[in-house]
Amino acid sequence: MKVVCDRGALVEALKLARGAVVARSPKPVLGCVKLSAETDDGMLHVAATDMEVGLHLSTPRVEVEQAGEAVLPADKLLQIVNESNDPTLTIEMEHEAAHIRGQDSHFKVFGYPPADFPAVMPFSGDSDFEIAAATLRQLIEQTQYATARENTRYAINGVLLEREGNKLCVVATDGHRLALARGPYEATGDEGGGSAIIPPKALHMLMSLLDDPEQAVRVRIADSQIIFGTDNATLWSNLVEGNFPPYKDVIPKDADRKATLATDALHSAVRRAAVLTNEESKGVRFAFQPDGLTLSSRAPEMGEAEIKVDLPKFDGEPIEIGFNPGYLLDALKVTHAEHVTMDLRAPNKPGVLRSGSDFLYVIMPVNLQ
Repeated sequence: MKVVCDRGALVEALKLARGAVVARSPKPVLGCVKLSAETDDGMLHVAATDMEVGLHLSTPRVEVEQAGEAVLPADKLLQIVNESNDPTLTIEMEHEAAHIRGQDSHFKVFGYPPADFPAVMPFSGDSDFEIAAATLRQLIEQTQYATARENTRYAINGVLLEREGNKLCVVATDGHRLALARGPYEATGDEGGGSAIIPPKALHMLMSLLDDPEQAVRVRIADSQIIFGTDNATLWSNLVEGNFPPYKDVIPKDADRKATLATDALHSAVRRAAVLTNEESKGVRFAFQPDGLTLSSRAPEMGEAEIKVDLPKFDGEPIEIGFNPGYLLDALKVTHAEHVTMDLRAPNKPGVLRSGSDFLYVIMPVNLQ
């Protein structure tokens, strides 16, 4: 194999692929990336996998002088390419060693037999559905922060994707809060339902691939895996095993109080009230009245805070309820509407934050001292 690569494009591809590389493994080949050059398409293909998630990238900014393959240590290859000052680099294979040359540099890097590298293939065959990259990115942004961390209930360590009619429903929960977002998709295969629980690592890598909001993302779910395909990349991931909790059952439907608030004003007020909270007293009191909302917090030996917020609209009897400010801020950061609504029932019942008809956030109350 001999290729002349655009250094910037190669750096970008290697940084993306690094997310699927194993830092430490009894199989050294999993700490590598596989480079494949083909004269037919004139592209350089980069593949990486940790056996749980795999990534295949293609970059056209390359001149293929001789087709071939190479399996090279990912970290060292990225360091060499990243530190180079040359606009282009030549990579030439001699047996299993790569010669990487710039204008004033020459590196020889020992690799592994390409046959030892697990298969990581580009997207092929039909997809189940397609979704705009901008839509998919927003759905992930609005939910993934609510995923459980290191919970023994493995199913909630992932994010649920579920097709409902003409909408893709994305859900995440950690038992203290639940985020749900919906967006349109286009069925291209089976028009039935279908769901999958995706691990956070795969979603984090997927977000890095969704840089072009106009592109369509192809999706297929099969054999305990999910595959995402864009014009120049394919990401596959094993699915999280287990059953996702019946999330529809935990969404309150009997709220008798409803408040409408300006998103920016509420976000600012919660941030300020959170200043005077700590681990022992991390709740913020929300006092809803027909004439406005008052947020208050206190931390022993630190002080107290009180912030007033206008309520454009409030229906129902006054209520005081405590919420974890960090949890509320997580949702408000990804809410793009000018106004949000909060549905409430009682101080010991969960509240529901809504933005339009396609985003809701259930948050459990906290006890206030």
